Amino acid sequence: MDKKKPIKRPRMDNPPIGARGPIANGPMHTRPLVALLDGRDCSIEMPILKDVATVAFCDAQSTQEIHEKVLNEAVGALMWHTITLTKEDLEKFKALRIIVRIGSGVDNVDVKAAGELGIAVCNVPGYGVEEVADTTMCLILNLYRRTYWLANLVREGKKFQGPEQVRDAASGCARIRGDTLGIVGLGRIGSAVALRAKAFGFNVMFYDPYLPDGIEKSLGLSRVYTLQELLFQSDCVSLHCTLNEHNHHLINDYTIKQMRPGAFLVNTARGGLVDETALAAALKDGRIRAAALDVNESEPNSIHQGPLKDAPNLICTPHAAWYSDASCTELREMAAGEVRRAIMGRIPDSLRNCVNKEYFTSSSYAESINGAGYNYNPMGVPHSTTDAHPAAQGLPNLHTQPHSTLQDTPNHMQPKPESSEVH
Repeated sequence: MDKKKPIKRPRMDNPPIGARGPIANGPMHTRPLVALLDGRDCSIEMPILKDVATVAFCDAQSTQEIHEKVLNEAVGALMWHTITLTKEDLEKFKALRIIVRIGSGVDNVDVKAAGELGIAVCNVPGYGVEEVADTTMCLILNLYRRTYWLANLVREGKKFQGPEQVRDAASGCARIRGDTLGIVGLGRIGSAVALRAKAFGFNVMFYDPYLPDGIEKSLGLSRVYTLQELLFQSDCVSLHCTLNEHNHHLINDYTIKQMRPGAFLVNTARGGLVDETALAAALKDGRIRAAALDVNESEPNSIHQGPLKDAPNLICTPHAAWYSDASCTELREMAAGEVRRAIMGRIPDSLRNCVNKEYFTSSSYAESINGAGYNYNPMGVPHSTTDAHPAAQGLPNLHTQPHSTLQDTPNHMQPKPESSEVH
């Protein structure tokens, strides 16, 4: 009886552009590996992913702290804003197919390099809109009414015996009604701030060159078409735009001089939008009456170092405008859901918020997932029958420290998808 010769799979000398080849050291695990790069808590992500993937955490601040097993085998990565992935960092990952930024801004990922390497980059643009808008209004109100500074005086034991002492302590308090709030970037959050500010009596003006005419009429706002005009007319300026190579240090010594003398500045978007050295000088000179920053160029920020360390009339919060218990849970669920769609479906067709989709085409890449066309399925088996407990996969400690890293139980304006996607 003649033995049948095994049928050889056709060789692909020229795989699709953007597709990353199979892992060199043999087949993938039955269950794909998904890693949380810069955090420890996977309690929300685990229930969403545990039936389709092994989930590990790295708790890393750079790729030098990420275990070799993750670099070699992880097909999916979740990341907050505390780690940066440059082209050189991305090249260290041998099997990575998708990165999901747990937040809106993707300025800590080299999106172009990722696309060229066949790695889809996704974000979560819809979370925390109300929280950031509410925080922005809270900061604006603090600047106008000086609540933060007055509360600190009381805490320090100062006693107010009469109206003269109140006047001295509250000097600089301003009336809101009739003042103009200038919003840079009228996306989801900018729009939410505008609607809230109108209720307080602000005249609201905005600058956003990427929105069509007529938006201002639907929201009852004033619109200007240059940043200079907005700065010149605003009593308070609030930033709600993304950070890119064109608007780094959008607020600098030159643009501060275009602002009204004694104006307020609020930034709940990205720290790199403001030149902190120029802001410190303007606060000391009184050109800017007071400022509130939820974001800084260098994070985590320390009030005891950097150009703003001696700046007066400044409120700084720790990049927390996005946070509430509800928004944090929603954010993490949405991020994990995007990874799950990548595992169960096709990249990029199954993804809701892929920011570098232009590097993937239906004919060359999307059909290569889950069996259609070129049968290359890097994301593993979607209906695994193996034990869902990640430790059962025999993963080693994925951190340079000896503690466990696996958990199964209980963070000038280039065309962009949304002006307010910044957190």
